[in-house]
Amino acid sequence: MPLTLPLSTDDLARTRLAVSPLSETVSGLQALAGCWGRARHARWTRWAAAELAARPLDLSWTWPLLVTGRTSWPQFLLPAPARAASTIDEALAALRRTTPSQVRRSLRGVFGADLPAPARALAADPAAGLRAVAAELRQAHDRLIAPHWARLRAVLDADIAYRARQWADGGAGHLFTGLHAGLNWHHGRLTLDGDRRPSPGRPAGGLVLSPVVLGPPWVMIKLHTTTQTTIRYPARGSGALWTAAERRPAEPAVRLLGRRRAELLETLRSPATTTGLAEALRVSPSAVSQHLRVLRDSGLVAGQRSGREVLYRTTEPGLRLLSGQDAPDPEPPSLGRAQM
Repeated sequence: MPLTLPLSTDDLARTRLAVSPLSETVSGLQALAGCWGRARHARWTRWAAAELAARPLDLSWTWPLLVTGRTSWPQFLLPAPARAASTIDEALAALRRTTPSQVRRSLRGVFGADLPAPARALAADPAAGLRAVAAELRQAHDRLIAPHWARLRAVLDADIAYRARQWADGGAGHLFTGLHAGLNWHHGRLTLDGDRRPSPGRPAGGLVLSPVVLGPPWVMIKLHTTTQTTIRYPARGSGALWTAAERRPAEPAVRLLGRRRAELLETLRSPATTTGLAEALRVSPSAVSQHLRVLRDSGLVAGQRSGREVLYRTTEPGLRLLSGQDAPDPEPPSLGRAQM
């Protein structure tokens, strides 16, 4: 039987969506170790490897816990986000609050009775060990995630907005089955294909649904151990984040829009803000705004507000144009080429 989570009406009422910079940090380190395959996130992992080769990080506590060669790792390393957009400091504070008994129980669950040396040291003095782990994860975040956080956050926020619309349009069933092909919702039960862990019963406090960019292409369910049960799933647009700006737009799009606007349309396969686009393309925000206005008025790009910023993404007509199909109808207005 696949892993099954029975959900009551109260559980559904408490289910929420959240993003976590600590989740990207943990997943990024595992991606760097090749846990998701060498080809996945290759551009980011090459950059991160070069960054660490030039100036290494001390991950002597954390790396042996995250990169175990096993199918699991200590779940207290990634507490559920306490709110929709927790900060790295909030997440690490929650990690440090893990009780000694929770630490030891989780370590035994992963490694068995014969703990490797780093896990043994953590079990011997959980408070000191957790402080050391938190300090290493903070450095990893600052060095490897923070430089890309604006782009990562844009993808995560766009995914959250999309899932919220799914929930509003079709209820919990539409939301859960849309997260991943391996998730199934039937008669109040959520199941995950390929996961054979025994059912833990109802998730205390409901579920936290958290998109991940630097994770694997499958769903990961962190069961209730120290915090809420968390379903981490691939964020929409993750695959295009590192490659969209490198693709050459189709010639029909270039002829119709001009190369700069076509490149902008190609880049927006993965959602981004005006500021993020300006940084990625090394142009001024005002030039980006001018081109975005034309593309939006033409129906090739759509924007959605997320907090204080607007996330832009290529629409279906824009994707058809990039694929080399016919230009959209009606003809896009005002396509004079501004300088970028």
